[in-house]
Amino acid sequence: MIIFGCIQLILCQVPNYHKLSWISILAAVMSITYSFIGLGLSVAKVAAAQLNEGAEVTTTWPTVSEAQRLWKIFQAIGNIAFAYAYSTVLIEIQSSPAENKTMKRASFVGISTTTIFYLLCGCVGYAAFGEDAPGDLLSGFHQPLWLLNVANVSLAIHLIGAYQVFVQPIFSLVESSCRQRWPEVKFVTADHQITIPFLGGTGFHVNCFILVWRSAYVAVTTVLAMLLPFFNVFLALIGAASFWPLTVYFPIEMYIARAKLPKFSFSWMGLQALSLACLLVSLVAAAGSVEGLIQSL
Repeated sequence: MIIFGCIQLILCQVPNYHKLSWISILAAVMSITYSFIGLGLSVAKVAAAQLNEGAEVTTTWPTVSEAQRLWKIFQAIGNIAFAYAYSTVLIEIQSSPAENKTMKRASFVGISTTTIFYLLCGCVGYAAFGEDAPGDLLSGFHQPLWLLNVANVSLAIHLIGAYQVFVQPIFSLVESSCRQRWPEVKFVTADHQITIPFLGGTGFHVNCFILVWRSAYVAVTTVLAMLLPFFNVFLALIGAASFWPLTVYFPIEMYIARAKLPKFSFSWMGLQALSLACLLVSLVAAAGSVEGLIQSL
């Protein structure tokens, strides 16, 4: 985690996120790589169990009560909700028609790909491990070691890119707000040219506020990750908190206002029913996540 934080300290100082677009592409490739590896190993485990004189593939979970099993199901719902949260890309959607069309195509491809991978890994992973399926699917395998190393390296690279995708909109929002609020403060607005020796006068611009603020953010999040290393539980909690308001409620209300749907019309009632159902999903996921966090602590 410390190494991860040090890498992010460097990457977060890039002033223009579009210069890091290659990281997003690399992260996507790495995600597909370790997903295929996990899927392939799960299929191999299921096949090996079937060839072993019809031995049972799935296992039982005798030490977990029905109530605990239900809490874990709620946590899993939160993990799924996190995968479909749109709040992290809202800041990237502009008003021009070209970008709207681009975002529609990107959303369709992204959601379709995500759904296929999650269904395959979830179903085949459950067939391989049953209720003993680990939070990190790859941790359930021990051989072949070289393939697992490739998968884990891919996972680490993916998370490095994912951190940037999540954090750069936050940086942009905070820094633009501070520049508007304190335009006369040089610490916030002034850039300083730093020349790199032996490179023919080549240099780069440094903003003191960006340097301090981004470094502090990375340091705090790294320390929190070390203090509370409960990845799946926090993932479910964040997903539960953001899924209904940002992915369901606000888009539906905006569509109703834009389309001028009359109250209690068929379309209006259908959308409200969808919103209510997703609210219930978020509530049960939040409850399961809080319970899981308490147990982890």
